[in-house]
Amino acid sequence: MKKQYLLSLIIGFCAITASAQLRYVDPIYSKADIEVVSNVKFATNIDFLTSKLTNPAKIGADIVALKTAVAMSQQIPATYYNPADTNSVVKVTDLKMDIYKPKASVDTKTDRPVIIFIHTGNFLPPPINGSPNGIKTDSSGIVLCTEWAKRGYVAVSVDYRLGWNPLAASVEERRGQLLNAVYRAIHDVKIAVRTLKTNSEVYGIDTGKVVLYGEGTGAYIALAYETLDKNSEMELTKFRAGGVGPSYINRANVGEIDGSGGTFNLYGKSTVSDKIAAVVTAGGALADTSWLEAGDAPMIAFHCVRDPFAPFNEGTVVVPTTNEDVVDVQGANLYIQKANAVGNNDIIKDIKANDPYTAAAEANYGKTVGYIYDAPDDKVTINTSVKGLFPVLLPIASTLLNNQSSPWQWWDPASPLAMADVSGGAGFTAHMNSLQSNPDMSPTKGRTYVDTIMGYACPRIALITGDIALSQLSVNEVLSASIANVYPNPASNNVTISVDAKYSVKSIKLFDVTGREVLSTEAGNNVTLSLETLQAGYYFVNVYTTEGVASSKLIKE
Repeated sequence: MKKQYLLSLIIGFCAITASAQLRYVDPIYSKADIEVVSNVKFATNIDFLTSKLTNPAKIGADIVALKTAVAMSQQIPATYYNPADTNSVVKVTDLKMDIYKPKASVDTKTDRPVIIFIHTGNFLPPPINGSPNGIKTDSSGIVLCTEWAKRGYVAVSVDYRLGWNPLAASVEERRGQLLNAVYRAIHDVKIAVRTLKTNSEVYGIDTGKVVLYGEGTGAYIALAYETLDKNSEMELTKFRAGGVGPSYINRANVGEIDGSGGTFNLYGKSTVSDKIAAVVTAGGALADTSWLEAGDAPMIAFHCVRDPFAPFNEGTVVVPTTNEDVVDVQGANLYIQKANAVGNNDIIKDIKANDPYTAAAEANYGKTVGYIYDAPDDKVTINTSVKGLFPVLLPIASTLLNNQSSPWQWWDPASPLAMADVSGGAGFTAHMNSLQSNPDMSPTKGRTYVDTIMGYACPRIALITGDIALSQLSVNEVLSASIANVYPNPASNNVTISVDAKYSVKSIKLFDVTGREVLSTEAGNNVTLSLETLQAGYYFVNVYTTEGVASSKLIKE
């Protein structure tokens, strides 16, 4: 039986600790050390959310005017930005990004990996999409980007263009509009990647270490970004009108795969590479596993096994609001399996299940569990060769759509977006609607899932980018930092480490923020170390005992 799934979101939870504080794996900075540069414009293009494309003569004139302005590097007239201005029917929008990074006062690295957060939202803005979420400042996006920056990454949350009509006259029209929305978003993210690479010196990033993180709808975009690389892939039967007609993606109108050309597209050719290093997904699905080939970027996925909105195995995505078929897609249980089969995930396959996050993920590999549908589809098997997949196994709910699909998401229930009526005046709010698949939503719950995302994904990302070695992920039992008193802190010349007498100390080591060992001693439970040879900055004091390791932060003045 073919299952149907609404476009939506996902993730998971648990905890990893290496024997030293590793940059890109562990948080080496505090929230106060992070700066955010908001609303950096990176693109301008035609806005399908506000354009009124019903007058062919006027459309043509507007397109000519817009393309002329772009070609001449002129400012686009205000009429094209104002949806209420009837002097134009084609409208444009500026796309912006928020950039999170450690302050220059604490981090002077110039070759940092960058992680791009692509939000969810079904290509409609909140609350029109039935949710309080769907913008670059969603709660999960802010916290994820902050946590990446605390680990030394540059993190970027990006806009992409929205817009399609779920109430269009025919199923074919609605399906085509939605597929084109995905295609346009791919172009937008490619421009964001190129913009960051072009300004790599400004933000201190390594252009060869760009990672996409897609949540829900953003996951569909991220996966298609990396795997859609041939025109023929848009000609599969399921992407053709009526199964036999032309592709829903008309490149003459919307441009080529690289984002250039097309009547309704203002992006031009670029010599800057849009190549990325890895794809991380939270929910969503891949348009077709035939797109995924050897040589594509490694993939890491978090996916609720019993998610009713995005298929864990394979299913048909349906049009939101109308419940009509869009296209068959494959979930993480299948595309991560293929990523392993073709060798794309070889670089992360040797991480052993000796940390709590990896152990929690792999404990479910190979299990056959109860599913959310009636017999004969009441069972689902989690595949075994799926290194890089964190399957989130939550209890089966009493009704299909109450199964959790977004346990990492949270929002302010009293915000205007959450309180907006999404039922045409019946009093059913976006908050109520989203609670159906996230019934115990709270910041505490959401942040717990974010901790798991960090703990599972960050070591793998750092391996992929070459910023850590596999040998650096050896694991020790984690002890409370309170077993050791580190003073004075901040320290200038000397620091004393006093360890609770009930613990047998094997060694004490200091590491800098890159994970490099800078001092070490095998003295007992009370030692004083000279800091004379160390530069001012942040360090980590790791106390190794027979019972495990405790870690504390130290500031050298």
